[in-house]
Amino acid sequence: MGRLIIFLAILLAMLLLSCTSQKIKNGVYEGRSQAMYTNEPYVGIARIAFKKEKIADFGFQIIDTSKNEIFDSKYERHFADNEKYQQQCRNDWNGVQKYTEQFRSTKNIDSVDAVSGATWSYNIFKAAVAEAMKSACQ
Repeated sequence: MGRLIIFLAILLAMLLLSCTSQKIKNGVYEGRSQAMYTNEPYVGIARIAFKKEKIADFGFQIIDTSKNEIFDSKYERHFADNEKYQQQCRNDWNGVQKYTEQFRSTKNIDSVDAVSGATWSYNIFKAAVAEAMKSACQ
């Protein structure tokens, strides 16, 4: 797991460095990723808006494609009989909020720290942001 996080961090750093040598066009870029969770129906979607070659706005969400539903604070209801899964949903929802907040304030993916118990959402977040940045750099 630690190796994957290091790999994603290096990949994102390489994408960001390649962007500095290219001009990013103003606009909104979207990245979608499941990270390594390709057997699950969850997709992270990151939207990054650039204005004057700088990040002007950012949004992130995770979608359950099997239920066509956003993963949010109410998602735990799907696990009413499983306290362990309910707590995992709470942890990951907390992570989604914190990752989004940290990225909005710092505009630097390397400044986004993993939240304890929310590795799943962290990996999906980082991978989706990397995809959005890749789109912005093309």
